[in-house]
Amino acid sequence: MNNSSIITCKPSKKHKIKEVWKYREVLYFLSWKDIIVRYKQTVLGSIWAILNPTFSMIIMTFVFGNLAKMPSNGVPYAILVFSAILPWNFFSMAFNGAANSLVSNSHLLKKIYFPRLTLPISSVITSFVDLLISFGVLIIIMVGFLFLPSIRIVFLPFFIILAFIIALGSGLLLATLNVKYRDIKYLIPFILQFGMYISPVGYSSNVIPENLRFVYSLNPMVGVIEGFRWCLIPTAELYLPSLIVSLVVGVVSLILGIKYFFKFENTFADLI
Repeated sequence: MNNSSIITCKPSKKHKIKEVWKYREVLYFLSWKDIIVRYKQTVLGSIWAILNPTFSMIIMTFVFGNLAKMPSNGVPYAILVFSAILPWNFFSMAFNGAANSLVSNSHLLKKIYFPRLTLPISSVITSFVDLLISFGVLIIIMVGFLFLPSIRIVFLPFFIILAFIIALGSGLLLATLNVKYRDIKYLIPFILQFGMYISPVGYSSNVIPENLRFVYSLNPMVGVIEGFRWCLIPTAELYLPSLIVSLVVGVVSLILGIKYFFKFENTFADLI
């Protein structure tokens, strides 16, 4: 009788993604843990989710609206700025959280098995909670200015999902690199700081010269931020090429991020 060799097949990417749903209770637990840890031992707790974007709005309104006299097309500058702070802060926290999710949870990776993909996903979900809290602040600001949002607000979930995809896709790439090269954690704040400067957060993208508009829109967050304003502000316009760039970058980064993440997933516990 011949000895037969046992062939072990690696789980497919599709199987691994389905496994995340199978372990959804772990995903809920990790998301809830991130929310608790974020505001643990702070005096104001979750109020910081309100104070941070509010302070940013006040500073940017003063600098860009009062000092630099940037145009707002008749929209209260506070609303113009806050409608951009919402998607940027969401992306910034989600990207940072996803990129550092493996390193910050190294103790879990070494002890128990669960789909590693749940760690970056839970970080992005946690940032979504802050987005909801901040959105409540925007509603209060709009009521204070007696400003009615556009009927296009019904399309807002699309741009939230788009920001989610871009943050997760790019976060997966950086999370994988962060395990192998710890220099990445020092690079992430620089990326986010530079990204905010080249994104239309404190000003409208209409101030960009027409001949540079497309080049400027190669930043995928431009389309997301413009999309938020288009959904909330009746007079806002949406530059279609920027939306297309955001969609393409979002889909490509998510596909590459998942592929790269799964390629090195089995090495995380050893390298971390």
